[in-house]
Amino acid sequence: MNETIRELLVKFGGLPVAVDQIADDADLYATGLSSFASVQLMLGIEEAFDIEFPDNLLNRKSFASIAAIEKTVDLILNSRKVA
Repeated sequence: MNETIRELLVKFGGLPVAVDQIADDADLYATGLSSFASVQLMLGIEEAFDIEFPDNLLNRKSFASIAAIEKTVDLILNSRKVA
């Protein structure tokens, strides 16, 4: 999952630094992720993992870091298993 998220960050993030140099817990917004890019990233994640972000997870915190994105995607995938 981490590798896919990093690939999507390269494709949609528009970050001024190499994604492979970003720590999993680094603040992506401080690194240069814009609001527009985060929306593009979200759409890419939804397609890549065949998920849909629920409204309560559409916030800055969900996309704050690679680790946060992984946790959010995991949460969505696990909630689908329960439902």
